[in-house]
Amino acid sequence: MKIQVYSKEDQAYGAFNGGEIIENKPVGFPREGGKLKPYSNMFYWANAIAKVDSTIGLHPHKGFEIMSFVLAGKIKHFDTKLNSWIELSEGDVQIIRAGNGISHSEFMEEGSRMFQIWLDPDLQKSLSQEASYDDYHKSDFPITKDDSSEVSTLIGEGSPLKLETKNVVTQRIKIFSSPYSLKIKEDKIVGVYILAGNFEIDGNRVKTDEFLLIEDSDNVQFVGEGEIFVFATPKKPSYKTYRETMS
Repeated sequence: MKIQVYSKEDQAYGAFNGGEIIENKPVGFPREGGKLKPYSNMFYWANAIAKVDSTIGLHPHKGFEIMSFVLAGKIKHFDTKLNSWIELSEGDVQIIRAGNGISHSEFMEEGSRMFQIWLDPDLQKSLSQEASYDDYHKSDFPITKDDSSEVSTLIGEGSPLKLETKNVVTQRIKIFSSPYSLKIKEDKIVGVYILAGNFEIDGNRVKTDEFLLIEDSDNVQFVGEGEIFVFATPKKPSYKTYRETMS
């Protein structure tokens, strides 16, 4: 088993509107620093928190698949395809398949929190496709619950969210009692964000806002209680990623 732990201080940092929205980024843009660089088809991962009501102005995207996972509060999203504002609440998800180009704007209510995650779906293909957008509500996602955990599958079996990017599985997991066993498929590399709580994993002690990158394991034991966000991607995508092209 190979586990790399990235503290909040190891991650990249960003801010909008003079610090109205702040971000720690397990995977920042290459120019932003941070110890972990893009891997697999994972290009960018930011944890954004609104200190006050704040709007990020209209800006363009191309090629990437961009997902916003609302972790707390409310956000609103505007894009030039739908030409209207859509409100999303805790547990909801929006996806932009940026394709050949789309512009959007985001509003975050004070106290809101979201993950924004960018995937590389094979830009050689996606840049020639028409942009599209979908939003999903918390009730759309399957939940399994037992005495030890509650697992919401956001991407994967039973989820309505469909990606151009292949072989991705995403879950939000509340752990009530331990040890909790996280099953990992052999062909996956797994990013885990500690949303809340403290855990011991294979001798590593991890806490809220730390990020784990896990490879070469089929079963990881989480000892402790709290909440984690799991994002599994292929060890080796079947195409040359943007990161590899630019390296």
